Amino acid sequence: MSDISGAGTSRAVRRLRDLPAPPGEWPLLGHMTRVRPLAVHRQFEDWARTLGTPYRLRLGPTAVVVLDDVELYHRVVRERPQRWTRNGRILPVTREMGLDGLFSVEGDEWAAQRRLIMQSLNASHFRGFFPTLHAVTQRLHRRWHRAALRGETLEMDDELMRYTVDVTSALAFGEDPNTIERDGDRIQQHLAAIFPMLMKRVLLPWPVWHWLRLPADRRLERDLAAVHAYVGDVIERARARRRDEPRAPGEPPRHVLEAMLDACDAPGSEFTQTMVHANVLTLLLAGEDTTAHSLAWTLPFLAADPERQARLHREATGVLADSAVAPSLDVVRELDSFEALATEATRMRPVVAFLILDAIGDEQLGDLEVPAGTRVIFLMRPQATDPAHFSDPQEFRPERWIDAAARGSGVHEPRAHNQFGAGPRVCPGRHLAAVEMRLVLSMLLRNFEIELACDPSGIDEVCAFTVMPSRMPVRLRVRDGARAPD
Repeated sequence: MSDISGAGTSRAVRRLRDLPAPPGEWPLLGHMTRVRPLAVHRQFEDWARTLGTPYRLRLGPTAVVVLDDVELYHRVVRERPQRWTRNGRILPVTREMGLDGLFSVEGDEWAAQRRLIMQSLNASHFRGFFPTLHAVTQRLHRRWHRAALRGETLEMDDELMRYTVDVTSALAFGEDPNTIERDGDRIQQHLAAIFPMLMKRVLLPWPVWHWLRLPADRRLERDLAAVHAYVGDVIERARARRRDEPRAPGEPPRHVLEAMLDACDAPGSEFTQTMVHANVLTLLLAGEDTTAHSLAWTLPFLAADPERQARLHREATGVLADSAVAPSLDVVRELDSFEALATEATRMRPVVAFLILDAIGDEQLGDLEVPAGTRVIFLMRPQATDPAHFSDPQEFRPERWIDAAARGSGVHEPRAHNQFGAGPRVCPGRHLAAVEMRLVLSMLLRNFEIELACDPSGIDEVCAFTVMPSRMPVRLRVRDGARAPD
């Protein structure tokens, strides 16, 4: 728990040099020799437990302060982009990789791009989206039903990324790659390689790969080339459909990519072809990773609790009736318990483990002076598992998110769990993610029993920009009375 006030207006009494720091600080490098990029979130959390918060780091020439204060987090995200900006390493690294879309840009460029994407992913469009969501979820059910009958072990994070790639591509770009039913060389395999390398490069204070190209850098170049070629083809096919199947006058764009192409082609537009390309790739990466990992992290909790599985099976059967998959958006809206599973799992296993921002000018956070250029890291898990914010924080209790009676007189502070961020840059795809979570988890529990095919202690958290499981092997058994695939 942070030991500084969230008021933000008290007289500053501490400076960065007054804060504790981890041991092992080197000249020039600072704490870089201590940092393990794919486990850095755990290191930050361990140092928070040992040192308390705030504490300081130095990553190369950059001063860093690490916090876990809820009130300060919400204050800072509200003050973006006027007073705080995204980690200064992100934009040059993503721009070099061709990923400088909505996620990494700032200021007026961000505002223009966000308007387009927010309009296209608006929840009011979901009734039109639903047939596609339903069809892709049925496809996943067919695949899992076959695997269950054969006694196969499924690597579920990969399975779920197939699903999210298909959904994102169909809804955002108007075409369906059907990675669920296609094995071999899939675009998802190339996408999966990008975020771990992005994480490593963002944490480095200097672009050392410009001077020393390791085998991992050369593999990244090949993966990026494959993904950029795929994105280029997607855009060209969308342009061809837009030309050959023109919309009626006044008809809105049919998907996000078409809206971006309209903006790009408008007279005097500042929205360029390069921006279109970067945002297609950004949507693919963001749509694939966060929802898939959020769903995957529910599985160890469910596998460990057959009684909960049975209870949710009965609930899903009652809502879905004879359907294997929720048949309509109205039915999806009745599935609060299934979204709550993912909300609670990500409270304990956050997919976004920290937020990194840079101070544009001199700032004051509680009683701490923060000079311009200081990097501030907010940790997500400590505040979401603090007993001051949630009763019994180490217990998996999805009911706390939907049932006031289940919370009883205990503590429940939803502002301490920021699954989709907060402030002006809250995730534009959060409503779509919620529908996907409800569809997949209700289908899974309606039709299957879940067994984890490994010791859960052998599943590590890998911080590849988002936090993913190192493995998630699961065996499914078809339940008595389950519907056969359509």
